[in-house]
Amino acid sequence: MIKIALQGLIASGKSEVEKLLEKRFLVVDLDKVSNVILKNSKKVFEEFETFDKKKIASIVFYDSKKLLKLEGIIYPKLKQYIIDLFKKHEKTPAVFVSGALLYKEQFEGLFDKTIFVDAPYNLRLERLKQRNGLNEAQAKKRMDCQVDKGKNQADFIIENNSSIEELSKKLDSILLKLNLI
Repeated sequence: MIKIALQGLIASGKSEVEKLLEKRFLVVDLDKVSNVILKNSKKVFEEFETFDKKKIASIVFYDSKKLLKLEGIIYPKLKQYIIDLFKKHEKTPAVFVSGALLYKEQFEGLFDKTIFVDAPYNLRLERLKQRNGLNEAQAKKRMDCQVDKGKNQADFIIENNSSIEELSKKLDSILLKLNLI
């Protein structure tokens, strides 16, 4: 089995790549897994006094210490989830794990290859404003919390600055290089 991390900054188009991959491969979205962990964690509630993802996001996007505390609660559970996932599907030819920040130290060594989905800052800004109903300042604040360190460590980069058809062609080119199609 080849274990592939799919990364991308907020509003880069990572979800669109996931949709394309899901037609042919097992794809796990860690954002969904972390939401389940978030809603079931007593430690999260003790720290933030809520399970509401939007309320927690409004806190951590403005307080880096709180963000580190949240990561300290969530990341170890996510890492164990990924390890268990790979064991469960060890006979599957390829498993894609999608998450915004899989370059973090906690996830190093879990993946064979990494694909990073990127898009120009202004395009991501507009997508985020529309998708999440944010004003420009709110969207910029969320975007500025993420650094694209993962891009520098990626094996493959998809520039998502065009149509879905072009995105699909770029993805197929990578899948061909990985001997998956």
